[in-house]
Amino acid sequence: MRFAFSIRIWSPDEMRRLFLPLLCLVFSPTNVFSEEAPPWPILGPSTATEPLPGTDLLDWEGDLSLKLVEANDRFLDRMIERATEKRVQVWNRDFSSPEAYVKSVEPNRKHLAEMLGLDRDERPEENGFLYISQDGRPMASAEELTVHIVQWNAIRNIHGVGFLIEPQGVPKADVILLPDVDEEPGIAAGVMQSAYRNADRFSGWGVHLARNGCRVLVPFLIDREENAFKMTNREWVHRPSYELGRSLLGYEVHKVLAAIDCFSHSQNEARPIGVAGSGEGGFLALLASALDDRVASTLVSGGFSSRDQLWKEPAEHNLFGFISEFGTAEIASLILPRYVTVEIAEKALAEFRNEKDGSMEVLTERPEKRGKSYQTAPAIGKDIQTEFERARSIAERLPIHPQPTVCSGERNAIETFGKPLGVAVSAPSSLYRPNQKVIGESPTKPWVSDNPFHRQLVDDSISNRVRQKQIAEIEAHNQWALIQSESDRRDFFKDLKTDSLEAFEETIEPYREYFRTKVVGDFELPLAEPNVRTRPYQEGPKTVSYEVVMDVFDESDGEDRVFAYGILTLPKDLDISSGEKRPVVVCQHGLEGTPQQVVSEEKYKAYKAFATRLAERGFITFAPQNAYKYFDLFRLQQFKAQSIGKTLFSIIVPQHQQLTDWLADQPFTDPDKIAFYGLSYGGKSAMRIPPLVDNYCLSICSADFNDWVWKNAATDPASLRYSYANKGEYEIFEWNLGGTFNYSEMAALICPRPFMVERGHFDGVAPDERVAYEFAKVRNLYEAKLRLEDRCEIEWFVGPHAINEVGTYDFLHKHLDWPGP
Repeated sequence: MRFAFSIRIWSPDEMRRLFLPLLCLVFSPTNVFSEEAPPWPILGPSTATEPLPGTDLLDWEGDLSLKLVEANDRFLDRMIERATEKRVQVWNRDFSSPEAYVKSVEPNRKHLAEMLGLDRDERPEENGFLYISQDGRPMASAEELTVHIVQWNAIRNIHGVGFLIEPQGVPKADVILLPDVDEEPGIAAGVMQSAYRNADRFSGWGVHLARNGCRVLVPFLIDREENAFKMTNREWVHRPSYELGRSLLGYEVHKVLAAIDCFSHSQNEARPIGVAGSGEGGFLALLASALDDRVASTLVSGGFSSRDQLWKEPAEHNLFGFISEFGTAEIASLILPRYVTVEIAEKALAEFRNEKDGSMEVLTERPEKRGKSYQTAPAIGKDIQTEFERARSIAERLPIHPQPTVCSGERNAIETFGKPLGVAVSAPSSLYRPNQKVIGESPTKPWVSDNPFHRQLVDDSISNRVRQKQIAEIEAHNQWALIQSESDRRDFFKDLKTDSLEAFEETIEPYREYFRTKVVGDFELPLAEPNVRTRPYQEGPKTVSYEVVMDVFDESDGEDRVFAYGILTLPKDLDISSGEKRPVVVCQHGLEGTPQQVVSEEKYKAYKAFATRLAERGFITFAPQNAYKYFDLFRLQQFKAQSIGKTLFSIIVPQHQQLTDWLADQPFTDPDKIAFYGLSYGGKSAMRIPPLVDNYCLSICSADFNDWVWKNAATDPASLRYSYANKGEYEIFEWNLGGTFNYSEMAALICPRPFMVERGHFDGVAPDERVAYEFAKVRNLYEAKLRLEDRCEIEWFVGPHAINEVGTYDFLHKHLDWPGP
């Protein structure tokens, strides 16, 4: 007798698909062997092997959710590269004369101001320095110099504060000196001792420039210290600013421009103004000089690097659409034909949440700290030189002399900076640095001999008090802007007509297009042939399901392509070859979720396996994978997208367009009855996808609907329980929603299609009153203004952040015209 044996090695994915459901049943508290059946549907691996008719067999292995997120990431890298290559197309420079050139770049200058949010607030017309040193007297006087601490009004109740160093007599020029944000302004001014040799690039420059006839202002800037919310001070104040159409960089540029106003108003005779900056101060110097032609000379030290990888930089550098129009060279080109000096000064990276090897921390699980990981743009000589050459290539086409200058050392830089100001100044020999000591050691002398005051005038305590006050002022201004934002949105929507449904549908279209292009962002790429691949997934007593993958864009090959992925669940009583057409419900998971979680036992407490339960009621359901998964990996993608004027939803919306187009084409679906129903982050999707995908005939927002702008921008202690401002979702902030679209305005983009909110009283997303306040505006639009009396509902239930399976199911049966159980 002969025996034949064959051995098959199961793949990990096959093991998971076949045995995980069985293990869950065996080891769950209530399993199939218990007297009481579990509340979730009993599903097992499908025994079928053929793909869905009309599709090819899906043969991908591994984690398809991760594949999708990684494909999106590679796509965004390509789009960033494409955006920087096309940057020149948004400029229309006229090189025929300096005057023609300045006029030709004015639209770009306006765009830069808008990206910074400068158009959201106005500086005072009359402005001046307020001397706030004790009793208004100078802090010190020596060698015909006086030092004051001064304050000036930037916007509303936000003030600049800095050291003002004045020479005796009439100054030759006015200079604003901006050290890096982690350097003490007192050290740059020359009134405070530097602890470490070469630690502060502008150490002592304030006093030195004043000795050479300049009136010098050295402002305080908010630093990068980590706060109690486990993020930097700068990210903390930027987050709500961004939601309200402003930015921390914009507020600081306002302070610099307001200081220029103060200089101009106090000049009996016009004299040149210069702005010099190091590190972050150098970036601010560039921005301010690009926006104000009163600046005659600009010096940038260590801050003239490429910004093409803006997503790696601090959150406060995240300017919506910035690198589609601007790099550092392009900003410098806005200063032309005025003078720009670039110092090649290598500067250490500023970083937050870096790995031991110096790389950025990118975790696929929740990090300990809540702020965005970052590295400042690398200030290395080669990188600076490359960016400078781009700027010089623009300047060489202008009939101006001299050209922008690049310098390799302090002495040449300060001399070159001073010439357009009419100041003959050379670098000081010591620059007020202590004797040759290394970092970590105290200086050998309390003060170097070049200090004219022979003592330290201030210490760290003054800087700490000033910076805390600056943070508090921006916080307060943002809370005022948050209140003001409701009237801003009313003004924005002033052209919407609601006197008839026809007028509404006509006038809402421009707002829908604005939402598509200016808020969500549109890559404007054609959809690919879907090339749908499927395979049997699971089977229950009443349902069968398939995993489905389809291509979305064809701008790349293979697995680099953006694709859509999800689980299609069909009722067993549906004969897909019979010609019967059923309604479809797209069931969307929340943050860090997967399609598997909405069809089965996993995360049942929140999702109630609603994709399967609805299929058991006779609906066809589709559970897509959306790209908000894997923590830092997807959150940094938001920053990649926003740097080119897009968002995560710029990819998610086309994915849904493709999958709903395919669903609508199936012989067993009713193309006019495809509904969207999402929980949590899926509720965020319910507010952003259906407005732009008209295949969706209705939308249900579960466990998310609230006063969205408040939830992102509120920083008062009571609101911080709910607000994202102090949480770890650092990607959540969307540019200027405060001035354009809260959730009621997004719901208006869904109207007149049916819209519903599912709200548990104990859901920590927001308090009931916030939800009710925002929903009242939606109900007013539907029922009071447009008289759509049966299309807008909210269900309140006693429960948490979860699907409730009552009112929303009734809503679906009603509007999809499908009989209930």
